[in-house]
Amino acid sequence: MKAAVFKEVGTPLVVEHVADPEPDPRGLVMKVAYCGVCGTDLHATREGLTTACCGQILGHEYVGEIAEVGAQAEGDWQIGDKVCALPFIACGHCLPCAAGRFFECQDKKVAGVDAPGGYAEFVATGARETIRLPDGLDLESAALVEPLAVGIHAVRVANLKAGSRVMVIGAGPIGLTVALWARFFGAREVVVSELAPSRAALAVKMGATRVIRPDPSGGAEQLLEQFIGVAGGPPEVIFECVGAPGLLQQCIEMAPQRGKIVPVGVCEQPDNIMPFFGLIKELQIQFAIAYTRDDFDTCLAMLAEKRIDVSAMVTDIVGLDELPEAFEALRTPSHQCKVLTRM
Repeated sequence: MKAAVFKEVGTPLVVEHVADPEPDPRGLVMKVAYCGVCGTDLHATREGLTTACCGQILGHEYVGEIAEVGAQAEGDWQIGDKVCALPFIACGHCLPCAAGRFFECQDKKVAGVDAPGGYAEFVATGARETIRLPDGLDLESAALVEPLAVGIHAVRVANLKAGSRVMVIGAGPIGLTVALWARFFGAREVVVSELAPSRAALAVKMGATRVIRPDPSGGAEQLLEQFIGVAGGPPEVIFECVGAPGLLQQCIEMAPQRGKIVPVGVCEQPDNIMPFFGLIKELQIQFAIAYTRDDFDTCLAMLAEKRIDVSAMVTDIVGLDELPEAFEALRTPSHQCKVLTRM
């Protein structure tokens, strides 16, 4: 099969022929239709805590159809079933697996990290972690289920209350899905802070009630003034969806008494905060990562019932041969938001 392979830091992905995946006796092989490009994939191709091994096939946002079924795979799987999958192949026996919290399994493998991922014509998946698509849901729309699941998980972790004032820092794919779900679950104001005009415009389409433009020289005080000016009061919940050093401290400074901060962006560098400011405000800081099986199920149901529309997020669809160039372009994004690879 053809796949886009990570060779080493500093060089683009290389499209080449590799061996087809073999299904685990309890697993499946998916013929990939679409695979989204994620910021995590970009992190994996530079020096840092999550640098991928040379020779890795990245990609964990994939959808397609069943191509092979393992002899011991649980479920009534049929060749051609349209599916998506959580990018984990977990043990299936521990308590987190029983609860559908596959990310917490200590024996899991993760597609695109320590198992081959979806930048390929075929990918191996776990039977427990694979989900049939609802009738009527097209593959292109379903390809956004993974970033949607990250967003809904963050909003659920925040225990967001209807009527809340919410600030979302960053209008990348995850910030946009957080804004969408915050609005969906009843936030009164969803104010997105974003520098890029193209992404600010997307934020309005995805659920933001207002968009504000941060002034890097103005810091937290200036951003908070903007928020209060458009929302009528301070943010009760702040979602940090960028992951840049210094932003967590800004959130602490902006949060009101007993406010909540939910870091969602991946920050791989050491960061400094002043705990005293959080202490005197009795703030809650609740980190959020990944998703559960139920997060996927909910997102698929809402997509199929057309209760959410995320089509505006997709700014580019490229073929596998075009992926290396599109991947490199995302390192300095302009108009791009979510790039899908169509196999």
